[in-house]
Amino acid sequence: MTTVILFHSVYGQRPFERGVAERLTVAGHQVFTPDLYEGRVASSIEEGFALKEEIGWSTLCERAERAVADLPADAVLGGFSMGAAVAASLWPKRPETAGILFLHSIAEIPANARRGLPVQVHLADPDIFEPADEVAAWRADAERTPVALEVFIYPGAGHIYTDATLADYDSEAARLTWSRVERCLAAL
Repeated sequence: MTTVILFHSVYGQRPFERGVAERLTVAGHQVFTPDLYEGRVASSIEEGFALKEEIGWSTLCERAERAVADLPADAVLGGFSMGAAVAASLWPKRPETAGILFLHSIAEIPANARRGLPVQVHLADPDIFEPADEVAAWRADAERTPVALEVFIYPGAGHIYTDATLADYDSEAARLTWSRVERCLAAL
């Protein structure tokens, strides 16, 4: 059993994140989905960005740090879109993490990243929030780090393509993503 921490997107904690947690729990993992918006949920991406700005990035990161304080040091860190950046903000402080899952976003790889650490990234193409040139530059930098990087690109999918409640949803890309995530977690 692997302990997994998944941070939500700018939309906030919704049934989508709880559904993913349930799916991974059925697969044998212990999953935590901290609510960084403390019950607030956006009905649009614009409203989500407004909530993120209102709360503030430093407050979101502080809430995330408190949420994981009592969880195992080797817990997998992951997140959806904005949540990937939240997970990345914790990564340098949790060097024993067993793995990293960036869903729908890229984020900084810390200087203290452990050799061979599994890092799995899932991205839409094209993605208005992750332009191809920025992804290519990030990937080139990431491949020079000691992590065991896997990047999966899903052509034609929308930004948060795994969420069936959003217009971005792509059922085949979502199916592939979850099978790859489950394979990664099972190997830890």
